[in-house]
Amino acid sequence: MQFRTFGKTEESVSLLGFGCMRLPLVGKDTKDIDEKEAIRLIRDGIDSGVNYIDTAWGYHGEMSEPLVGKALQDGYREKVHLATKLPSWLIQTREDMDTYLNAQLEKLQTDQIDFYLVHTLNSKYWENLTQLGLFEFLETAKSDGRIKHIGFSFHDKLPLFKEIVDAYDWSFCQIQLNYMDTEYQAGLEGMHYASDKGLGIVVMEPLRGGNIVRNIPQDIMDVWVGSKWPDRKPADWALRYVMNMPEVHVVLSGMGEQFELDENISSAKNSTPNHLSSEELDTIKTVSDIYRSRIQVDCTQCAYCMPCPFGVEIPRVFGMFNGAYIFNDIETHKNYYHMFIKPEGHASNCTACGACETACPQHIPIVETMKRVVSDFE
Repeated sequence: MQFRTFGKTEESVSLLGFGCMRLPLVGKDTKDIDEKEAIRLIRDGIDSGVNYIDTAWGYHGEMSEPLVGKALQDGYREKVHLATKLPSWLIQTREDMDTYLNAQLEKLQTDQIDFYLVHTLNSKYWENLTQLGLFEFLETAKSDGRIKHIGFSFHDKLPLFKEIVDAYDWSFCQIQLNYMDTEYQAGLEGMHYASDKGLGIVVMEPLRGGNIVRNIPQDIMDVWVGSKWPDRKPADWALRYVMNMPEVHVVLSGMGEQFELDENISSAKNSTPNHLSSEELDTIKTVSDIYRSRIQVDCTQCAYCMPCPFGVEIPRVFGMFNGAYIFNDIETHKNYYHMFIKPEGHASNCTACGACETACPQHIPIVETMKRVVSDFE
């Protein structure tokens, strides 16, 4: 296992982190974790060198933290850095922050969270939390020993990311990054911005939710297999891409099966900073370019079309629609569409008023494209 010094914290962390959001199940309900197998997998990961365990209040229908608490008994708690997150969307008062943290300590059966993140920050949650006294809460929780290091995870646009980085003396941050999302949310620019300020960098979604390692189109498989490394699996390529960056300290992967754990550990063992050759990076770029050629809508997410007079979440709708075609998986992205976009934001609410098309700098035929979205997703 490769280990890296985690930014200004100076903690030694394993390059591979165990993300506890996709644990094995005994049924279809995400709450029904296969407890015995999940504990075995987590402990096997720790025994193999993984020392960063990541969970959160909402994972597995609020059942991930209790499971992790059980997995870290029998001496395993002392072997790892434990990370969990303040559920930003649930905070309505300053007191709520303490209430949830204290509940998490109890669930996790520990006296201290090593790495505590303010979860899934966007403009809405950021404004609410800062008004309610977030920084005072974090300072208090750190001074009384309930948390050791303070960070945040991010889900919004680059300017807000930079604003958040500059607003507080964070120790680390967690961002989405993979060879398809280099300019998405914080992106590479955000990663370098945070790294230059000494923050530890945790990467989530290195496999883009599995999109770049399953249902792979034949033309992309032809590139992988036709390279000088024909036996390297798509997941290994994707993990190595992120692990190659010296600014990255931990790469999270949700591992629900033994083969996933074994393969990811192998990737982490063989990934030192800047280990990829220019030819390997060119191979990854070729694959990325093929994926990008499948984009259906040249939407840059600038949001000039917003707000829609009828509530359609135009940029998010197009993001889901593009994903379905980029990754050759309409059904999964249809599910995402209904899961993450409220009905009032669906494409079917478009009345063809045309206000969005007048505002769009890309001159996208938004009205006609919304009809395609309705056909595929609704």
